[in-house]
Amino acid sequence: MNRFPLLNQVRAVAGGMHRRSTWKRRESFLDTARRDCLNTQRATLRGLLELNRESDFAKDFRLSPDLTAQEFRKRVPVAGYELVQPYIEKMKSGHHQALLGRKNKLLMYAMTSGTTADSKLIPVTERFLSDYRRGWQSWGIGAYRQHADLKLLHIIQISSSHRRSVTADGTPCGNISGLVAAMQGKVVRSLYTIPSEVAEIFDADAKRYAVLRLALADPLAGMLITANPSTVLQMLETLQLRASDLIRDIHDGGLSGSEAPQLVLKALARSLRPNRDRAKELERFLSMRGKLQPSDFWPHLQTLGVWRGGSAAAYIPTLNQWFPGVAVRDHGLHASEGRMTMPVNEESPAGVLEIETHYFEFLPVDAAGSQFPETLEAHELKEGSEYYILLTTSSGFCRYNIQDVVRCVGFHGATPMLEFRHKGAHISSITGEKIAESQVVDAVRSAAETSGVPLRYFTLTPSWGNPPGYVLYALPAGSEQQTAFDPSALQKLATLADSNLKHRNSEYLEKRDTGRLAPIRCEFLPASHWDKFTIHRTRRSGGSIEQYKHPCLLPDPQFEDLFRKACGLTPLDR
Repeated sequence: MNRFPLLNQVRAVAGGMHRRSTWKRRESFLDTARRDCLNTQRATLRGLLELNRESDFAKDFRLSPDLTAQEFRKRVPVAGYELVQPYIEKMKSGHHQALLGRKNKLLMYAMTSGTTADSKLIPVTERFLSDYRRGWQSWGIGAYRQHADLKLLHIIQISSSHRRSVTADGTPCGNISGLVAAMQGKVVRSLYTIPSEVAEIFDADAKRYAVLRLALADPLAGMLITANPSTVLQMLETLQLRASDLIRDIHDGGLSGSEAPQLVLKALARSLRPNRDRAKELERFLSMRGKLQPSDFWPHLQTLGVWRGGSAAAYIPTLNQWFPGVAVRDHGLHASEGRMTMPVNEESPAGVLEIETHYFEFLPVDAAGSQFPETLEAHELKEGSEYYILLTTSSGFCRYNIQDVVRCVGFHGATPMLEFRHKGAHISSITGEKIAESQVVDAVRSAAETSGVPLRYFTLTPSWGNPPGYVLYALPAGSEQQTAFDPSALQKLATLADSNLKHRNSEYLEKRDTGRLAPIRCEFLPASHWDKFTIHRTRRSGGSIEQYKHPCLLPDPQFEDLFRKACGLTPLDR
């Protein structure tokens, strides 16, 4: 039953006007991408060089908007964060012109963990934020066009704070999603179930409970958005464990036993008012099935917005089991450094390259190790080939190697369609087999489906021996309360994963057939270890739980020792 018909009518009119203008921008972009990738990219490069031409970085590398693409390549090397870090250090003390032009106003820094232990700070400017919001609006309009009923339903979106810390000059550091949520007007904000203040709860368990408490009270949820599908699965596990507590809080009002800051609780007071009718309805669902099923408490849910590519693909089958008939729509390839693709087809991780926002170059994976690698422009890519993607952005980054490997899966007219494969750092090679994380995800996911052992978490890692090999550490779904799991099931999983990996990697096949690599073996690790490990890695890197990308392949053979250290256990004797 719709308890706010007038409010929803107002929202529908305002939202409809906004969606029409956004749809026109989306169609204009797709038309441009269809017709002219090369000239659009060259114009984007000139505009970005003009935007930051007054920066110290531009002066040091002799950058100007009249440079050709070839001249630009000669003046700036392909590099990672180390190239811009000295300039960002100057920015932190107030000298924003180290990397930005005078008119390119800095709003915040996005914190990201990247591939190292230390946090990276990514400047977020007014231009960057505008591009970011426009990209998400285009993503949203695609969902609304395919699911017309969404216009009168609510959005459950999980975001993180944009003020987790501040630099010496007072600039906030955190997550850009939190900034966007904090800037939303009342009408737009009324579309969202979770108030923006929830982003200020930093304890992962307390935040997850608060999100559940608020989301479970809303029967009109139509879309659930977060980065990682594993975040949704963790929410569902917490929901089953604490169903009675959540129902009681909805009945009585408030947020019992919460570690949320008092200021946040005060801001949420209106959203946490008692709802006895809803509590009775949830209690009936729980009594009827013995658990709370999403199709019962969110009967109108139509779309899940999560990553589908790379290691995230491993969780999609379990997500589909929990949400049968609900579309799982990929976010597109994006990171703190920028949005790179816009999906056009539901249920696919591939998207059209965002050629109007950033200037892109591509480094063929096979050539990445050469001393003077030649890069390609977007229009030069070949379908079926894999590349490292390089970004030149409005944040002042030039030829930045984000270490993402993408595959060109086709073209939208003149512009490539890309899907994320894996992080370049996530390649393991003991004897020359060069296993990629994407191969591991495909092999283990297929093994899990064939063996009937659905997995919540898994990580493959080297194990030294005579001969060496790989260990698959796993947590089967539904085994969270156990301290072990059926050894025969794990053995079957390991055998199938080993066979699947042979089919996906010819070098692995050759090393296995010649006895230079041992077969994969599988070991159980309990849920408490995985959860503590996730928190340990997240805190060490400075990223947020929602940003965390679980590694399905870790080249470090000391993986289990890392687990044990994170959980306060004694390291293994070797």
